[in-house]
Amino acid sequence: MSVGISIKNAVKKYGENTIIPDLSIEIRDKEFFTLLGPSGCGKTTLLRMIAGFNTIEGGEFRFNEKIINEMEVSKRNIGMVFQNYAIFPHYTVRQNVEFGLKNRKIPKEDIRIATEEFLELMQILEYKDRMPERLSGGQQQRVALARALVIKPDVLLMDEPLSNLDAKLRMEMRQVIRDLQKDVGITTIYVTHDQEEAMAISDRIAVMKDGVIQHVGTPREIYHRPSNIFVATFIGRTNLIEADYSAVDKIINMDGFTFPMERLTVDSDQLVTLSVRPEDFQMTADSPKGKTGGIKCRITDEVFLGLNTHYHVELQSGQDIEIIHESEMNSPFKTGDNVWLTLKNEKINVFTRDGNRNLIHGS
Repeated sequence: MSVGISIKNAVKKYGENTIIPDLSIEIRDKEFFTLLGPSGCGKTTLLRMIAGFNTIEGGEFRFNEKIINEMEVSKRNIGMVFQNYAIFPHYTVRQNVEFGLKNRKIPKEDIRIATEEFLELMQILEYKDRMPERLSGGQQQRVALARALVIKPDVLLMDEPLSNLDAKLRMEMRQVIRDLQKDVGITTIYVTHDQEEAMAISDRIAVMKDGVIQHVGTPREIYHRPSNIFVATFIGRTNLIEADYSAVDKIINMDGFTFPMERLTVDSDQLVTLSVRPEDFQMTADSPKGKTGGIKCRITDEVFLGLNTHYHVELQSGQDIEIIHESEMNSPFKTGDNVWLTLKNEKINVFTRDGNRNLIHGS
């Protein structure tokens, strides 16, 4: 059985140092929920509060309707997968997976059946009699996952479980974890600082900074409509450009280039900051025709990366902008060229000048 998790007004302090000042969040039953943010933002601290490894200085934590604040770790029925796997080096693969079941005094035959079921599910049954030192990093991670899930926990907690693997294996294992979570149907909270990893595996993501949740949403929502500039710059690449907004005409003026923007939540003229993803610029060798024209600039550098080429261009204001353009066999663009830019207006985000709030309707 999995559970929904409700956290209201959580507080965590170490002495006089407040790590989490006042955090509330709802995690749905069977959801794959990721806590994402830079080192020191409080994501692992929150995970350990849910697990029972950290004390709770304030707030209320619930599994469904049951308050767990003072509940012993052993009674919370959680499975935990750590960054360093934490499998026992002196036990075989089978003995590692059996460990939690033996502690629960499960009958021997039931232990054997359950252990082999999860060893097979994790595709490591053939290694059941091996010692951990004879396994690869990915195989050890599969052992840790099997050990966490064989006890049939209500909640699976994962703390940076792939950070010790190489890039190729990380991609393989994140798909394994995603597929496994869906197959088993268990509420999962996953901690990572890797935004690509979070986007690939999560139903929803909470982006954290300094113990405060900045944005909760699906990967698409967070990428396309970030709540503030911190989220916009932490999730993927973006260009930040200062501009002016005219409320009467509903027009934005950016470096002498004007374009309509009718979807803002403000009705007064103000200074704004635009967030434009590198792929949301369109680049042409000639000046675009039409009322709005385009932005004239100069290519200062180019990096060929196979599918795409990354260009750095300099605006007339002197600001450097990054653009991602699909690679071509005979590219019409090269360093030193003057080019023209237009924007995919519907994908631009417009923030207050201080970057604290997205002004687009529905953000």
